[in-house]
Amino acid sequence: MRRKASLVLLACAVFCAALAPLVRWYAFPRLARIPANQYQDMVLEARNATLLDYGTLRAKKVPKVTIVQTLKGDVEAAKKIGRTAGRPVVVWDSLSYVQGPDGTMVSKVPERYIFDAHSQDPVHATGEMVDGDPVKREGIEFKWPFLTQKRDYEYFDAQTRTTNPIHYRDTRTFRGLTVYYFEQTVPWTKVPMPKTMPVRGITPESVARTGTTRWYTTVRRFWVEPVTGAPVYGEEIHQEELRGGTLLGGRAKVTAFAGHVKMREDYIDHTVALVRHNRTLVLALTSYVPWGSLGLGLSFLALSLWLEARARRPQDPAGPRTQEPEPVSA
Repeated sequence: MRRKASLVLLACAVFCAALAPLVRWYAFPRLARIPANQYQDMVLEARNATLLDYGTLRAKKVPKVTIVQTLKGDVEAAKKIGRTAGRPVVVWDSLSYVQGPDGTMVSKVPERYIFDAHSQDPVHATGEMVDGDPVKREGIEFKWPFLTQKRDYEYFDAQTRTTNPIHYRDTRTFRGLTVYYFEQTVPWTKVPMPKTMPVRGITPESVARTGTTRWYTTVRRFWVEPVTGAPVYGEEIHQEELRGGTLLGGRAKVTAFAGHVKMREDYIDHTVALVRHNRTLVLALTSYVPWGSLGLGLSFLALSLWLEARARRPQDPAGPRTQEPEPVSA
């Protein structure tokens, strides 16, 4: 009986030992994926900002500028591109909508971002664009990979349509979560005018004919939860200028926008709660189940060896039998 029990325990030990790497290296890449139908929105604000009045072409202080960012997954496009690419992909249609303190539109810039559902590496396909301009992204945007490392990453900047390093600075604690702090500085760069302008009749083409150009710089900061790769907080010190040309009436430059853009408090709370939930799911695949299975397998193995040793223990030897002498007849 002990021999049978030890064999069963040995089989369980082998199963648990095989399950540990299977979950970590096979199940994790296939289960930890960004859903193709994901939808999320984010509201950011820049208080006491400087904003261009396009009616007078003069910069003025305003109490608040609001940026609404939305991400919407295109499931059908993801399936189609995924079949061609031979891997699961996500297609995000995003919109960055900027409005002034009175609610009027300042600018809106659409994007289509196509990336690998697990690694977040960009996938190049027809339709990849920023504000209608075809682009070929390199590096990440919006989200870091699962199991983010303490190193620099290449990050795509939608304004300049270029990729530059975003630097790991240090490890911090944010709302009870351990996060990695990343920072990127984009130097003053000439960038295209938005396709949609806030004043009727003014277009990027009409501005270009005046010789006026648009310039931009920003300091971009992210607090990233490393297990999920999701930013739990972000902010930018953002500046835009119009320079030269006849549109400015002889002035060398005028500020189009300047402000410290930060996530709104209610969206921070929602993001942190969501990341906490997803973090537990990812840890189950990368840590809890693999290490727990390995520990359970070692326990089964130890118990199996103990039972086997008990089964093989020699029994106490029986003493020699004393035979009665047979009677001898005369």
